[in-house]
Amino acid sequence: MPAFIAIVLAFHTSLLAPAPAVLILSADSAVASYTPHRVYDTRRKRFIDFEAMLASLIYADVVFLGEQHDDPNAHRLEAATLEGLTRRRGNIVLALEMFERDVQGSLDGYLAGRTSEPDFLALARPWPRYRTDYRPMVEFARRYQWPVVAGNVPRRLAGYVSRRGIEALDSLSATDRALIARELDCPHDSYFDRFAKTVGDMASHGGGAKALSPDEKRTLLERTYEAQCVKDETMGEAIATAFAAAPPRALVLHVNGAFHSDYGAGAAERVKRRLRGKRVALVSFVPVPDLDAADGKPVRGLGDYVIFTLAPPKPTNAP
Repeated sequence: MPAFIAIVLAFHTSLLAPAPAVLILSADSAVASYTPHRVYDTRRKRFIDFEAMLASLIYADVVFLGEQHDDPNAHRLEAATLEGLTRRRGNIVLALEMFERDVQGSLDGYLAGRTSEPDFLALARPWPRYRTDYRPMVEFARRYQWPVVAGNVPRRLAGYVSRRGIEALDSLSATDRALIARELDCPHDSYFDRFAKTVGDMASHGGGAKALSPDEKRTLLERTYEAQCVKDETMGEAIATAFAAAPPRALVLHVNGAFHSDYGAGAAERVKRRLRGKRVALVSFVPVPDLDAADGKPVRGLGDYVIFTLAPPKPTNAP
């Protein structure tokens, strides 16, 4: 699924308190660097500092960090969030969309020191920018001996659903079916409406040159959405299972693409359904070109906190 970019409007913020500096220490460097950002508290409807957000998040049972996958500043702040929560809570479980369930054994072996990092990466199918984007969090968890959960459905199985539909899961082997959430629900609700709008014309054409008919477009959209539901349900189950297995007062920190948790939908809704009565907190990262003009009002519904990050400059074409 591609990264989804939230719509942000301009807003004058000269009377709002600026966020303090957040210093990030990378896993490969001893040089700390400032990560530009602003934190918006959607309930209080005002900007707050990063530490104030962390002080509130420690009371949650599950915290979702919804990122844009191509936002380097969000990745730095995710690592800072993990570190900040660790300073305040004794037990943390890190869960990631970025690893698929069938590599959990390889991940566990690396965390326990039974496998070298090169061997682990050769088996675990890490995302292309793993070293810069997610390795700092994995290494931090490894240092503190926190569990790391590979929460996502294997891509090949999600692709299988997108081609054949959710009913095709009945034909999977028991081994493959166990990698997908046991309980599956895929309603046509506001989440579906947002998904359909975001996908847009993606379903306009198939793999060949022939344009799809309206019925074919609808079928493609439905199956793509069913694959999305399978991902959400599987991540939701993985988080709930990890929470149940963790020591008392553990906090599960889950990192995923923002679309999977924005507005409390997707994987976030699936967790709430499985962990009724538990507090689920939502953080959404929104890259903007100008932090001073960041406006929290249009994005209040995304979650409990919106962290505006400074969008990387767009590359310019050489003359």
